[in-house]
Amino acid sequence: MTRASDMFSREFRLPDLGEGLTEAEIVRWLVQVGDVVAVDQPVVEVETAKAMVEVPCPYGGVVTARYGDEGTELPVGSPLLTVAVGAPSSTAPGAGAAVPGAAALGAAVSGTRTSGGEDEGSGNVLVGYGTQAPAARRRRVRPPAPGAAAGHRSPGTPSSVDRTAAAPPAGPATPVRRPVREEPPPVDGDGSGRRADGPVPVISPLVRRLARENGLDLRQLAGSGPDGLITRADVEHALRTGVSAQSAPSAVRPPQSPTGAPAPATTAPARASGTRVPLKGVRGAVADKLSRSRREIPDATCWVDADATELTRARRRMNEAGGPKISLLALLARICTSALARFPELNSTVDADAREVVRLDEVHLGFAAQTERGLVVPVVKGAHTRDTESLSAEFARLTEAARTGTLTPADLTGGTFTLNNYGVFGVDGSTPIINHPEAAMLGVGRIVPKPWVHEGELAVRQVVQLSLTFDHRVCDGGTAGGFLRYVADCVEQPAVLLRTL
Repeated sequence: MTRASDMFSREFRLPDLGEGLTEAEIVRWLVQVGDVVAVDQPVVEVETAKAMVEVPCPYGGVVTARYGDEGTELPVGSPLLTVAVGAPSSTAPGAGAAVPGAAALGAAVSGTRTSGGEDEGSGNVLVGYGTQAPAARRRRVRPPAPGAAAGHRSPGTPSSVDRTAAAPPAGPATPVRRPVREEPPPVDGDGSGRRADGPVPVISPLVRRLARENGLDLRQLAGSGPDGLITRADVEHALRTGVSAQSAPSAVRPPQSPTGAPAPATTAPARASGTRVPLKGVRGAVADKLSRSRREIPDATCWVDADATELTRARRRMNEAGGPKISLLALLARICTSALARFPELNSTVDADAREVVRLDEVHLGFAAQTERGLVVPVVKGAHTRDTESLSAEFARLTEAARTGTLTPADLTGGTFTLNNYGVFGVDGSTPIINHPEAAMLGVGRIVPKPWVHEGELAVRQVVQLSLTFDHRVCDGGTAGGFLRYVADCVEQPAVLLRTL
């Protein structure tokens, strides 16, 4: 029987999920305390600003503690689980308490140990996120002596349900004590409670911007993160409890008017009553990106009506001929890649720091998809190398993944141009916001029968409105107009595409 002396604990922390993500929200635990887990078994489902993913644990053993309830938002590096795994064969005298679930532990931990008996991670790295073994061996830190002052609780502290399970599996029972929050650091002369000669430590730039936009002085807050780090939860709690810019110390410089004189004092507006929906996860990421686009990109929009009768007929004949079905979106995407080959200025991005326009060699085509979790923009990689059938299949795959919430961060990043088919909502036109840091977006309205002059006579034709929103820094109106006119010509006469096939 595996005994407590034959085991030791490994702490699994929230891994770096890639693409600059700094935090994730626990959506659903897949294991309970006391469960036996195998190497690389998914243990928790988390939602990031990019997607919802299952996180695998690199250790096999018995779960002795879980950190964070469902709905809790944790920064990268925070503890997720403590797992009791097999230890080297030495046995301490007198150890006798068996570990729960130890009967099935041998098979679970077999993949976690090297020939020398040292515990290792699985080493697996998934697309956009994953687990890996530590870069070097680390000495285990002795637990603090009894009576040592307890630190403040970090976001990774076990919940009240699981706290008892985190105790050592053997030894005399000791009363469970709740962690005591440390007192704030000594107050400086300005009364702020923080040093005035350095930046305030925050978990991410998003936290600093959230505080700035709400007039909140971060020096007034005591962070709940490791080493007093201020988290988003700290800022949101301060805003809920009424802490505002008025509580800032007098040493803070008052706002200045354009002439240099102090601006008139203003009082913080009363917080409106009603249902509050937090901007986090995918919805929060979309809000941040759209706001940044509006701040940084000088955009302009041009549009044109086009007769899509021949395009819809061509699609119908393709599908009647057999083989995989071709979607209208795939035909429009093929037209876009052909147009971008003629007008490469629109497949670019702006490096504002270097004051350069970077024209990109590859077309990674994003398309807007509305889901229950909000708007997402999956990306078809290498769209310029795909034919219409391949584009149609990839659109179908990514659309299904978006609906089921299984898109990976890699599926949602790296776009260079976006196709927005807002016609599915029954609208004719729109002036969309560019998907930062791209330089342009093509919008497609609904295709509806309208009176149209065709070959000199009035007829009822299938008409669609096309719009192009572009970054005016990368090109002028002539280039944008030429791109949109070429797209419209291909919609009206699909045979135009034969020149580039």
